[in-house]
Amino acid sequence: MNLQGRSAIVTGGAGGLGSATVRRLNGLGLGVVVFDLDADRAGELAKELGEGVVGVGGTTTDDADVATAIDAACSLGPIAVLINVAGGGVGGGRTVGRDGTPHAMDSFVKTLEMNATGTFNMSRYVCAAMGAAEPDDDGQRGVVVNTASIAGMEGQSGQVAYGAAKAAILGMTLPMARDLAPMGIRVCAIAPGTMGTPVMLGALPHLKKDPTENIVFPKRMGHPEEFALLVESIVINPYLNGENIRLDGALRFNIN
Repeated sequence: MNLQGRSAIVTGGAGGLGSATVRRLNGLGLGVVVFDLDADRAGELAKELGEGVVGVGGTTTDDADVATAIDAACSLGPIAVLINVAGGGVGGGRTVGRDGTPHAMDSFVKTLEMNATGTFNMSRYVCAAMGAAEPDDDGQRGVVVNTASIAGMEGQSGQVAYGAAKAAILGMTLPMARDLAPMGIRVCAIAPGTMGTPVMLGALPHLKKDPTENIVFPKRMGHPEEFALLVESIVINPYLNGENIRLDGALRFNIN
C-alpha cells in the first residue's frame, strides 16, 4: 500500500506492544493515533514522536471515544490502517476452582468485552471510515491487524476467560476478511506468545515457572519490536489476508 499521507489508529497504543507498533508505523510515514485508556501516557508518546502523532484517551467499547479517535486519524489523512492491540483480562481461574467455586461470571464477561467486543467495535467503525477513501492501484483501501494470543489456540488451566476472548478474535479473522473484501480491506491477526513487555518483565519475580521454558528458538521472550515488525509485514504485503499468524518462537504449552 502507498502509506504516505494516510493515517493509522493503534488501540492500546501506549502499552508495550502498542507503543512499539506506533513507532514502527510512524517510521513508515503514517500519521498515527495513539488510542489508549491511559490518556496521559498516550499524550506523552505523541509528544515524544512529534508532528503526525496524536494521543487520544478512551476505551474501545465506548462509541463516543471511538468516534474521537477516528476524527483524530482523519485529521492526519485518510485512515488506511487499524491495529487492535488493546485487551487484557480481569482475574482468571479455572471453570471450577480446586475448592469447588465456579468461575466468576463478571470477570469472564469483562474479559470478553475488553478483547473481543472492543476489537469488533473498533473494526466496524474504522472500516466504515476506510471504505470512504479512494482505493490504490491494487484496489486496496486499508488493512486491519488484530491481536489475539496463543492462549486462544491452546490456553492453559486458569485461562478459560482469556482463552475464550482471544479465540473469538482469531475466529473473526476469516469472516471479517470476507466481509470487507468488497471494500478492499484486508484482515489478519497476530497470536503472540510470551512477549517481553513492561508488564511481563515486571511480573517475572512473582512467577513460579520460567516463562521461556517451552520456547524452542530463540529461547527468550519476544521483543515488542518483533511484534511491530510483523505488523509492518502484514501492512505492506498486499497478498496477506485472512491469516492468523503465531509469533512465539515455536512455543507449545505442556498440559498442566
